[in-house]
Amino acid sequence: MPAQRVMITAAADGIGKAIARAFAAEGATVHICDVNETALAKFRDEFPDIAASKVDVRNEGQINAWFDDALDDMDGLDVLVNNAGIKGPTSPVEGIELADWKECIEICLDSYFLCAKRAVAVMKDQKSGTIINLSSNAGQHGFGNRTPYAAAKWGVIGLTKSLAIEMGRFNGRCNAICPGSVKGDRINRVIQGEADVRGVPFDVVAKEIVSNQSLERLTEPDEVAALAVFLSSPAAFMINGQDIAIDGHVETFHIK
Repeated sequence: MPAQRVMITAAADGIGKAIARAFAAEGATVHICDVNETALAKFRDEFPDIAASKVDVRNEGQINAWFDDALDDMDGLDVLVNNAGIKGPTSPVEGIELADWKECIEICLDSYFLCAKRAVAVMKDQKSGTIINLSSNAGQHGFGNRTPYAAAKWGVIGLTKSLAIEMGRFNGRCNAICPGSVKGDRINRVIQGEADVRGVPFDVVAKEIVSNQSLERLTEPDEVAALAVFLSSPAAFMINGQDIAIDGHVETFHIK
């Protein structure tokens, strides 16, 4: 398979970084972006061969500039991974401010639309390409006290299925990966936020999260990355428009 040309949002750390590393290990040319300058500096030191740009994905102009640079450098695009996201506020819905709701939707959903808008045009023209959207099992089940995040992730699945319809006739594909609780700083912040809202210790919430799964442990970022690489491969060509959980099989989603 020829070396792939890959763009990944919010990839200087966490799941995005694992995905960038996995594609680079397969020989892909990778362009990432992130808004965190400290994380970007560390990423550039660790991966000097991967282009890394500072981009606020809420800003359409910055997204377009990033695409212009990457497409000019790579002369096309085989894979877009929409990975940007924040946990959003943790609160019963009546305590959530509209500004916090909008910020979560902008980063977790609007940015996916803005990046897809650019990527799909290229992929239709070249009659090939794959988009992978990072949703969540919160986008399959809902998530009490996290309504902005869950609503955005449900929206990502709707976007994914709609893009799959549009892209299919042009030999392109779009799928959503729906991780559960992935090991790292982000899930620690989520757990702490839930613990604070409920007035219980961190360890209580952490134990509840994995006890709801058939496989009682957190998902590793590299496991999500391996799925992204597979979904972008010829072996996965007939997988299109799917929302695929990677969460150890959540038996019952809600925690008390």
